[in-house]
Amino acid sequence: MRVAGTIVSFPMILRVADAADVQYVDTLCQWYEESAKQRGVGIAKRDPNYLKKKMETGNSIIAFIGEQLAGFCYIETFEDNKFVVNSGLIVNTQLRKEGLGRAIKHEVFKLSRSKYPQAKLFGITTSAAVMKMNTELGYKPVTFPDLTHSDDFWKGCASCKYYPILQENERRMCLCTGMVYDNLNDEYGQAAKAQETIDFLDKPAETGAATPALAPNTDFTI
Repeated sequence: MRVAGTIVSFPMILRVADAADVQYVDTLCQWYEESAKQRGVGIAKRDPNYLKKKMETGNSIIAFIGEQLAGFCYIETFEDNKFVVNSGLIVNTQLRKEGLGRAIKHEVFKLSRSKYPQAKLFGITTSAAVMKMNTELGYKPVTFPDLTHSDDFWKGCASCKYYPILQENERRMCLCTGMVYDNLNDEYGQAAKAQETIDFLDKPAETGAATPALAPNTDFTI
């Protein structure tokens, strides 16, 4: 990490956000707005209450360098959990640690596949860096009709300055590139199927529920 011209080494901590992290919501909302202004594209605003809900339900990853807030990303679900998107990847511009955005992206991907193993992961972006990270994870470019048809997802684009283009094309195309991860037979999908079998066989014995693969307050130190 570089601070005021000095290189300082601190551990990178990534974990599932929880209710105690709502204190960071206002800062994150400010980052989103500033990022959209600097890039000249993208969703400019996030509802603070929406981000709080993501934290409280264990549907987001938060990152720190030492004790300083470093980044965030959250999960959204659509069409009865058939589609999942990792949204709002943001990194503190004052921190310059190589691989921070990639590390967050990988952790939110693992959280998404663990919680929703039967869902397709998708996203839309204009960022070449995000497209590269998605490709590394196994995403493939697709046309917009291959993405969710949920109005709730597409109305989230309303604060982007290019939203009129999306409307004019009836949501078939815009400046963003659509990408999908649809390998539902990966390690997470196979683990979910194995767990379903175990649950079925154990049902008469009424054993306790299995421990989730990723639980709130789970730390990942890099």
